[in-house]
Amino acid sequence: MTERVLTQRELNRALLARQLLLERARTPLPRALERIGGIQAQYAPSMYIGLWSRLDGFGRDTLTRALERRSVAQGTLLRATIHLVSAADWWPWSVAIRDGRREWWIRTHRGRMDTRQFAAAARRLRLQLKKGPLRKSEIEELLGRESALGVGIFLDLVRVPPSGTWERRRADIYAAAEDWLGPAKVKRTDAVDLLVRRYLSGFGPAPAKDIANWAMLPAGDVTDALGRLKLRRFRNEEGKELVDLPRAPLPDPDTSAPVRFLPTWDATLLAHARRTQILPEKYRERVFHVKVPQSVSTFLVDGQVAGTWRFESGRVKVAPFHKLDRATRRKLDEEAERLTAFHA
Repeated sequence: MTERVLTQRELNRALLARQLLLERARTPLPRALERIGGIQAQYAPSMYIGLWSRLDGFGRDTLTRALERRSVAQGTLLRATIHLVSAADWWPWSVAIRDGRREWWIRTHRGRMDTRQFAAAARRLRLQLKKGPLRKSEIEELLGRESALGVGIFLDLVRVPPSGTWERRRADIYAAAEDWLGPAKVKRTDAVDLLVRRYLSGFGPAPAKDIANWAMLPAGDVTDALGRLKLRRFRNEEGKELVDLPRAPLPDPDTSAPVRFLPTWDATLLAHARRTQILPEKYRERVFHVKVPQSVSTFLVDGQVAGTWRFESGRVKVAPFHKLDRATRRKLDEEAERLTAFHA
């Protein structure tokens, strides 16, 4: 049977639907995070704005309360960057990537570290965290600055509210994930399978290589996981194989896409953006460049980045990359007003 070919426009609409950017969803926050493959959270307000663009009726207190109630958690996960995920997903994500992340860290610091030193520091910190969360300054005082920088590779840590929230953006209070969320109870094969499903749920259909790059998983682990999962398969217009989950959304390519605002660090603008052209190549250097590696805040028009925005002097101000027709500009301004109100 010939595999169906998906056009770039179809892949664009699939990404938008799975990222909840075609229509704001009414779903519990933890479930939304599982559907979209988590949210990058290096800058605390970014995760709030990203969720505001995806969830109907989302308020800033929705996320802050979820962090306090431990139904969601944030900490260093994929690609050694901060992610916000559901509490249920924390351990599968961590267990799936733990060995690879540790090997990557040791390799990049070869000659400048002693793994036994960091393992010992992790054991020392684990004992102290049994008494309760610690500030970054307290961890540095306990372990020394150098050991404190790498201890999270050997001990799973989560950011503890109120740090790392809209109200207190500096994330400088940490707890052991085992104390904050409970012990890990997942086998690595099951954890890898779940992580692969999360990518396809949020970013598919996709080549296996894109899954490995996103998760920093060995290609063989991804191949093995795909062999264990029930999948459907497509081709893109260049003939490359794309794998996908059964019954995952594939909207009609003519589906209209509303204006949406994206924060810095939004994962939709990463490598898989080339597959879907959510970020047109002609604008890539205006969004990602050496002076702003985290990207700039952007907005989408018809499913593609069409300009940047910033919150300044109490208002959201937009800077389109090209001339917008009157109706689109009106919708953009209306959405900007709503985002201004969200900031207030």
